[in-house]
Amino acid sequence: MKNKGVKIAACALASAIVITGTHSYTDAAAVSAALPVAGLALILNEGISIDTVQEVAAEKSVSGNSSESLSDKDTTEKLKGELKLPDSLGEAGSLTTTKEIEDVTGGASVSSVFDRIASENQETETENETEEAEEIETEELTEEESEEESFKSLVIAQVNDYVNVRSIPSEEGEIVGKLYDKSVGTFLSEKNGWYEINSGNCTGYVKAEYCVTGDAAVELAKQVGTRIAKVTTTTLKVRQEPGMEAPVLGLIPIDDELVVLEEVDGWVKVNIEEGDGYVSSEFVTLRTDFVQAESKAEEEARLKAEEEARKAARKAASEAARKKDAEKAAKEGKKLEQEEAADPIVVSGGSAAGTSVAQYATQFVGNPYVYGGSSLTNGTDCSGFVMSVYANYGVSLPHSSSALRSQGSNVGGLANAQPGDIVCYSGHVGIYIGGGQIVHASTAKTGIIISNANYRNVLAVRRIF
Repeated sequence: MKNKGVKIAACALASAIVITGTHSYTDAAAVSAALPVAGLALILNEGISIDTVQEVAAEKSVSGNSSESLSDKDTTEKLKGELKLPDSLGEAGSLTTTKEIEDVTGGASVSSVFDRIASENQETETENETEEAEEIETEELTEEESEEESFKSLVIAQVNDYVNVRSIPSEEGEIVGKLYDKSVGTFLSEKNGWYEINSGNCTGYVKAEYCVTGDAAVELAKQVGTRIAKVTTTTLKVRQEPGMEAPVLGLIPIDDELVVLEEVDGWVKVNIEEGDGYVSSEFVTLRTDFVQAESKAEEEARLKAEEEARKAARKAASEAARKKDAEKAAKEGKKLEQEEAADPIVVSGGSAAGTSVAQYATQFVGNPYVYGGSSLTNGTDCSGFVMSVYANYGVSLPHSSSALRSQGSNVGGLANAQPGDIVCYSGHVGIYIGGGQIVHASTAKTGIIISNANYRNVLAVRRIF
């Protein structure tokens, strides 16, 4: 109906537009005498802008349609046929006097009707702009809060060790996996005091009394989840303050992952070996990591793989040691023990292979730190140090602190660490030497040093031997 009103009014106005060169104008008197009652009524009912009607009318005039007189019976019938107007509109295409228009509009003049329409359209446009602005603001708000809202659908274990994931909501159900303390699953349903969850590759039921979900899970998720920033540029500059002009605190290689402390105005506060600094969010991707359930099959496969890796590492270390001893004995005719440093750092406890690794690593204390390096004598960074130390025992490890967090087997924290274990931090790694200490390539200022293992928050402790 709205389009019909525009067409009717436009046809009438077209006959009242005068073309002068490249310009056109509307004769107000002609408009008053030519605008059809039905067209004006439709405009008023549908809120169509008079500007729209005039534009369409102008187009008709320019295209040559202004020669058609709406008073002509044939033209009137043609319009009625094309627009398929209902009979109730009567002679919709015929010309109407100003008096008749004023009767339809309740006595208002045509000019006042036009003014009212323009005013109403302006108000409508303003309201639409306000609604659009509010909608955009709401969308931005939703985007900021979307992750927090998603936490409500999590199921988080609160136990001393783990809660079994069973095949049915009953203690008679088969154990299909384990949801460890502070581990997270996605809520699927609730049945008789059991939560059905999906976590990792494990789907099943856990006792509700050992977990939280809904609103209670929101704050807990923030505590147990780890916000991670993964580097997406070749060498990321960590700055002392959030700004491109701020001094550089340290450098981080591509694909390395850092623990996020805070996110503000396009900058991410992270923790690195040199201290807390800031990186531009443009050069990292952000995510929240949660520990998930381990299925029974995954647990069996992991234990088997870890044992095989330990055996392979021990064999490689043994062969490397024999080769080293033979080379030294052949060259100098003396035993390895007689060639040790005058005052070696004593390492004890743990496996013989792990103790040997720790002992070997300590002899490089005092040597320089070099970003991206892997030379134990001329300069190395933290992951290069660990990689090169273990390479001496025939073990190949990645030159990446974040990648080292998945090597070997997880020992369950610093309390269970033994000499030779790899201690992992945000953007940094070292080798545990016993007595609560690590040896590591720290910074360009300090070089390779020995520090207390708990001097920073430990993310993982991994055992190779």
